[in-house]
Order: sequence, then C-alpha cells, then structure tokens
Amino acid sequence: MPAVAVIGASNDRNKYGNKSLRAHMKQDYTVYPVNPNTENVEGLRAYKSVKDIPGPLDRVTLYVPPEIGVTLLADIADKAPDEFFVNPGAESDELIEKARELGLNPIQACSITDLGMSPAML
Repeated sequence: MPAVAVIGASNDRNKYGNKSLRAHMKQDYTVYPVNPNTENVEGLRAYKSVKDIPGPLDRVTLYVPPEIGVTLLADIADKAPDEFFVNPGAESDELIEKARELGLNPIQACSITDLGMSPAML
C-alpha cells in the first residue's frame, strides 16, 4: 500500500486536511496525519512532524499556510517522497522555490482531485 503524510490533518471534517485524509484512506493509502496539536485524527495516530513518521513516504500533501509550510520543507525533503502536493492555499512563490532548491518537485494541485474524488463528496 502506498503511504501518504497529510500535513495539516484535522478532526474538523469541513477542513480540507481532513477531507484529504479520508480520501486517501478510501483509496487504500497508509495514511499518516501530521498535526502537532492533536493526538489522533479520524482514529489514526497523529504525528507531531513528518520526520517522526516511520519508513518511506510515497506522497506528502500539504494543507497548512505557506508561512508554516516553508518551515517544514527540509523535513519533507529528508523523507524524499515520490510526490509532493502543495494544495490550493498552501502555496507561495517562496515555498515553491525553496521546495525545488531542496530537490522536491512540488505539484501545485489538489491531491483529493488527483485521487479522482471531489472535496464536496467527502
């Protein structure tokens, strides 16, 4: 099963971080919620940082404001995910440029729609 870190995962089912987590679960991903402010999201253990996740990641999907996301890029790059989604609202020129400098290939798109789903469905 492919593994995904959802950075900005939330227990608020109206937030896209939660919708993404549920969408990836429906597509049989091993899902790792990342949120330093909670212990669990949708019944899954939440990790304080992407660097705390054991093992490799196939995908990282970012759902935090760009000023926070830019501070997380080094840890994301260390995990060397195959795919790095920067979702609408998480992007900035600085974040995209720094991500590329760290060897990431940022995909500026919604990871939920990439799964063939609509956030409205969730």
